[in-house]
Amino acid sequence: MNEDVESKQAVKIYKALGEPTRLKVAMILSREGEACCSTLGTKLETVADSTLSHHLKQLAESGLLDSRKEGTFIFYCLNREVAQKYAPFLLN
Repeated sequence: MNEDVESKQAVKIYKALGEPTRLKVAMILSREGEACCSTLGTKLETVADSTLSHHLKQLAESGLLDSRKEGTFIFYCLNREVAQKYAPFLLN
């Protein structure tokens, strides 16, 4: 990856983590490994599903989350390689 691409990815990740709900989501996924939107919504309590979907999309677009589809559910997990490089505090 060239320096310009890495800089752009770093900016996306830090912007995504700069929002408190997205930071909480990343921390939950770091601890628990994998979760679907409804499970995350239950843990966050005060976030509407549509808002949570937006947050998950932002985190995924930054490269910080990976996802897999199983039936009608999408399961999200922290991309540990990206986290290690740009936000290692999430892995503690």
